[in-house]
Amino acid sequence: MNALVTKLEANQFARELLTRCNFPASGLQVNCAVSGGKDSMAMLALAVLNGCKVTAFHVDHSLRSGSELEARIVADVAELLGASFVSKTIKIEHGANLEARARKARYEVLPDDVATGHTADDQAETLLINLLRGAGLQGLAGMQHSHSHPILNLRRSETERLCSELKIACVVDPTNTDLKFLRNQVRQQLLPLINEVSQRDVAPILARQAELFRDDADFLDDLAKQLDPTDAKALATAPIALARRSIRIWLTEIYPPDAATVERVLDVARGKSPACEIGMNREVRRSQQRLQINSKQ
Repeated sequence: MNALVTKLEANQFARELLTRCNFPASGLQVNCAVSGGKDSMAMLALAVLNGCKVTAFHVDHSLRSGSELEARIVADVAELLGASFVSKTIKIEHGANLEARARKARYEVLPDDVATGHTADDQAETLLINLLRGAGLQGLAGMQHSHSHPILNLRRSETERLCSELKIACVVDPTNTDLKFLRNQVRQQLLPLINEVSQRDVAPILARQAELFRDDADFLDDLAKQLDPTDAKALATAPIALARRSIRIWLTEIYPPDAATVERVLDVARGKSPACEIGMNREVRRSQQRLQINSKQ
C-alpha cells in the first residue's frame, strides 16, 4: 500500500465526506470522469476510499496548448490510488457554443454510467443558469442525486480542502475564470452578489430547492405518462401542465423540444392547426383525433 492510499484511509475528513456521498457499494465498478480539477480528483479519491473498483477516464479536448500533460497528472494520481486509467483525446474547434459542444463530444466518448464530480455549488449554479434561460420545472430540478453524481452533497470548498490535505496535484483550468462563459459569470459575479444581498450562503438553499423541484417534477411526470400523447382529445382536455409534460416526454424520444414546439403541438391537438413542425425535419399531424410524428415531405 502506497503513501497516498495510507494517508487517504487515515484522513478523518475524507471519511466524514464519504458518509455524504452516493457511490455504489464497495467492490462494485465505478467509472469516474476526471478532468484533473479538485472536484473530480476528490471524487476519485473518495471512490477508492469507498472500496469501489475505480477507473479514471480523462478526456483531452485539444483546446489548449499542453493539455495533453493534464492526462499525465490524472494518470499519476490514479496509479497512486490504485485505480485504472483510460485517456481519450477529442478535437473541439473554438467557436460558438464551445461549452455545449465540448460537453456533448466528451460524453460521446465516456461510458454511459460515468460518474462526474459535480458538487452542491455546481447544482446551485445549474439552477440559476436554467432559470436565466427560462427553463421549466424539470430544468430547475438540476442534476439528480444518483451514482452518476456521487458528490452532489459536498461543497466545492470541501473538495478543495480534501485535495490540499492529501497533497494531490490538481489541474488548474484557465477557462474556469473566463467570463465569456455564462457559468463563470454566475459563479464569480451573480452568486457572490446574491450572497451579499441575502447576507447568507445561498448555495445550499438553491441546492435544496432543486431537490424540491425534482420531487415535484417526478410526480408530475408520473401523472403525465398516464396520458396518451397521440390522443388529441385527451391532450386537449387534460390539465395544461400534464398535457405539456406528456408532449415533452413523447417528443424527447426524438430530441428535447423547446416550449414553443410544445405549444404548437398542443394547438394541433386542439384542432387549431392540422400540423406543425417539431424540428429534425419532422412534423406532428392530426388525423381522426390521433397525433402522428411524420417525416416532412
